[in-house]
Amino acid sequence: MTDALGWRHKFGVIAPSTNTIVEPDFYAMGVPGVTAHFSRIHIRNQDLSSDEGFENLLLQIREEIGHACERVLTCEPDFMVMGMSAETFWGGVEGNREFVAQINGITGLQVATGAEACERALHLFGARRIGVVTPYQPIGDENVVRFFSELGFEVVRIKGLRCPTAVSIAHVTEDELRAAILEVDGPDVDAIVQCGTNLSMVRLADEAERWLRKPVIAINAATWWMALRNNGIQDKLYGAGTLLRDH
Repeated sequence: MTDALGWRHKFGVIAPSTNTIVEPDFYAMGVPGVTAHFSRIHIRNQDLSSDEGFENLLLQIREEIGHACERVLTCEPDFMVMGMSAETFWGGVEGNREFVAQINGITGLQVATGAEACERALHLFGARRIGVVTPYQPIGDENVVRFFSELGFEVVRIKGLRCPTAVSIAHVTEDELRAAILEVDGPDVDAIVQCGTNLSMVRLADEAERWLRKPVIAINAATWWMALRNNGIQDKLYGAGTLLRDH
């Protein structure tokens, strides 16, 4: 039997319990016949004020993610989407592969991650030198740089906003994000990448592509794009950046 609303595809989405941006972002980028069904990873301690706090957040995610996957499987999704990004960059390319294998092993489903989505987008745009904006502490930025560097991209500049808590990531304003984009941009940069699914960046990235005249990849848009295209959904979306509009 076909689901009444998700008659094309049902996506199971995993996100931290502290994240207030990725769910409305995915809904705003919805297409007819595709539904997203969220399962939350319980974050008991959301302190991100130091490298140690950041690593502790990832430990909580690793302890809880299996349970979150099992819960969302009860609605019988046909594809998994990661509504979080730090863990998908952790440990570089091999770390991402191990993470995908873990989710696939639990769910038996294919997986879209933010890290792989950004990789695909950068290859599509022919970008090699990038500027990166994140909400992370230095240890998070180090893993982002490692991931892209191992793939042959050069991170020319990276701006970590060092948000003090997991919830406060969603409090970063558009003005702050615009300043961060301009800080990492330059004539030596082919594209801008934004990490952190709790940063509200989709609309701003779409605007920034027009005034920078280069790709600005918001991770929520890239992840959703990967999920749709991997499942043969070619619908064009407007207001969410070049990826979803033209590719």
